[in-house]
Amino acid sequence: MELACPIPISDYDRILLAHGGGGKLMHQLIEKMIFNELKNEFLEQTHDGALLPIKGNKVAFTTDSFVVNPLFFPGGNIGDLAINGTVNDLVCCGAKPLYLSLSFIIEEGLLMDDFWKIIQNIKAAALKSGVKIVTGDTKVVEKGKGDGIFINTAGIGELIPDLSINPIHCQTGDVIIINGAIAEHGIAVLSKREGLTFETDIVSDSASLNTMMEAVFEVSNKIHVLRDPTRGGLASTLNEIAQASNTGITLYEKNLPISESVKGACELLGFDPLYVANEGKIVVILPEDAAEKVLETMKEFPEGKGSCIIGKVTALHPGKVHLETVIGSKRMVDMISGEQLPRIC
Repeated sequence: MELACPIPISDYDRILLAHGGGGKLMHQLIEKMIFNELKNEFLEQTHDGALLPIKGNKVAFTTDSFVVNPLFFPGGNIGDLAINGTVNDLVCCGAKPLYLSLSFIIEEGLLMDDFWKIIQNIKAAALKSGVKIVTGDTKVVEKGKGDGIFINTAGIGELIPDLSINPIHCQTGDVIIINGAIAEHGIAVLSKREGLTFETDIVSDSASLNTMMEAVFEVSNKIHVLRDPTRGGLASTLNEIAQASNTGITLYEKNLPISESVKGACELLGFDPLYVANEGKIVVILPEDAAEKVLETMKEFPEGKGSCIIGKVTALHPGKVHLETVIGSKRMVDMISGEQLPRIC
């Protein structure tokens, strides 16, 4: 039997940076080359992790890799980014994060002082989020083969009872909440990478959100979907949800929280903040009658002071995301093909 590559070789005979950017090409690569060949009931959950039944207990399991360039950026470094990102993936499964693994691929020549600083940020982030690093691995590769350091993580968390969180649960009439200003991480990393300066410092929003969300889970078990809008930004995340649930999503431009400094930087550089990565933001989709209590709870935490409703789920244009502009017109917000800013998380 002759086997053929499911992605046309005539289009892409090699992997591109865009295949890792959170957009259409990455989803095509994952769906056609990986999911189709390795599919099982757990992969088909299409979650930020897998929900696993283990001897009567239900746990969430996730993994992630971090390749940010530069390693140090305003608001953090690759170390706390790795912890925060893994913790948030478990939270988006509706789980209490407990244990993490941590593996380093270190390039020969990395300054020992830089590695020490990364370890210190890992330690601080783990303590703040209440997780324990319980296993790991370290490899060193030749100079020129590793770009400083890459970090791989895995995380295990205990599922919160009475929650059923999954993109397919998104329903018409639900509202969409985000916990603050978007696009800060991507612009912070870019400004450091390119040596750009702005009138106001732009700092990454990298943060673990488990403490805030555990308080949210206590006041409401009606949450349908949780997602952290990292690679591909808010637009790509909402497109994933709309496609998984076959619902339409309408965003309100007037409600989108974007700081003036980020807005100005995006206008100057030609970026759309809807597609820029975040590392301390979470999208919460739930029934409208449960939104007020959740918003009040989120605003009690530093990570949620800017929480607001940014859109709604509709029966119109299923599988699509539209933006209602400040002048009342609508435009489609598609999933980006690749990534505006590569190597940022």
